[in-house]
Amino acid sequence: MNELSAHFLAVLMGFFAIMNPIANTAIFVGLTAEQPKSTQVAIALRALLTSFAIVAIFALAGKTIFHLFDITLPALRITGGILLFIIGYQMLHGGSSTLHAAPNEPVDVNVAYSPLAVPILAGPGTIATAMNYSASGDWVAISTTVATFALLCVVTFFCFIFGQGLIGIIGNAGLTMVTRLMGLIIAVIGTQMVMVGLRTSDFVAALMQ
Repeated sequence: MNELSAHFLAVLMGFFAIMNPIANTAIFVGLTAEQPKSTQVAIALRALLTSFAIVAIFALAGKTIFHLFDITLPALRITGGILLFIIGYQMLHGGSSTLHAAPNEPVDVNVAYSPLAVPILAGPGTIATAMNYSASGDWVAISTTVATFALLCVVTFFCFIFGQGLIGIIGNAGLTMVTRLMGLIIAVIGTQMVMVGLRTSDFVAALMQ
């Protein structure tokens, strides 16, 4: 496997675990179950386009943000890794978002922006993951990161649209299993980010001398 393919798979698994399309589909269904299909499609499109724009901006402007706030790449990896580990730990213990609209309660399409786009789809963990994979400034890495997130947005869109049938097939037990599996993957990715950040930090390098 060449370096580009390995990077693509790493980014794909990282985003898939942190976005968890199946678990997020349960949230989407809970918010929009009483709405007509046209409204569900509109909400899904707005949520995913907004989250894609946010992640793309942070992926493209990662180095500029670093310089603006005087942030180093190891610091981002350590902080982002700790954040991802906490999210993964909570998912492993069944801590997931439960947002449901009351029966017959009209849902404002603005739920596409909050809470769906932010913080569910493009939350701190997703942003940290995007910046970590594109922080090298290499256009190949940036393009791969953005394209991979776009691919997952398309997958998530179809999960949202066919969400009621999907959740019915998987069931509560299956949803819990998937959520905890994704939590384990996220925790491992977070640990790996911390290890890489520590290994490449100037402070640790100075201690090793």
